[in-house]
Amino acid sequence: MFMRFFYRQLSAMAGPRPVVLSGPSGAGKSTLLKKLMTEFDNVFGFSVSHTTRNPRPGEEDGKDYHYVTREKMQAGIDNGDFIESAEFSGNLYGTSKAAVQAVQAQNLICILDIDMQGVKNIKTTDLNPIYISIQPPSMTILEKRLRDRKTESEESLQKRLRAAMVDMELSKEPGVFDTIIVNDKLEEAYEQLKHALLEEINMVKKTKVSS
Repeated sequence: MFMRFFYRQLSAMAGPRPVVLSGPSGAGKSTLLKKLMTEFDNVFGFSVSHTTRNPRPGEEDGKDYHYVTREKMQAGIDNGDFIESAEFSGNLYGTSKAAVQAVQAQNLICILDIDMQGVKNIKTTDLNPIYISIQPPSMTILEKRLRDRKTESEESLQKRLRAAMVDMELSKEPGVFDTIIVNDKLEEAYEQLKHALLEEINMVKKTKVSS
């Protein structure tokens, strides 16, 4: 009940609709997001998720994720501080209310990068975001991308592949996503992403000019 009330409060705030971006690890969400936020640096705000996993090489706390202990994150979840949370490969992931509010307070399009479990949770709320799924061209290509990262153990990689198969099937269900983008050629996928968000982008630009 509290979570639904919170979302009514969020959705009632003035500003553009948030964007829920989902898709399996290795589909290219992070690359597309970076391109989007580089081109539209004063339009989008990234909702930085929390996680209990350790940072990968090159990742920064507070930028890629908020890296916290399991005890601290579980306490936050129990306290109702998170919009959605999930466990994957023994680590907790989640989106805090504060992360979304911080972006919306700046009159920016808030981007939430979450998994299918989080998508289903948000579907039960009144947030009314734009739902976009980024998918790989095939499982073969996805596996190659994940292996090329050299950041996963074989066990972890197999878990990600199994999760990706479920994700790809669920994304095909009618009404789950407003737009599904197959990231085969990066520039084409990026143009599709921009097109899907063009209306909201223009609204924010107009607001910035008028203010």
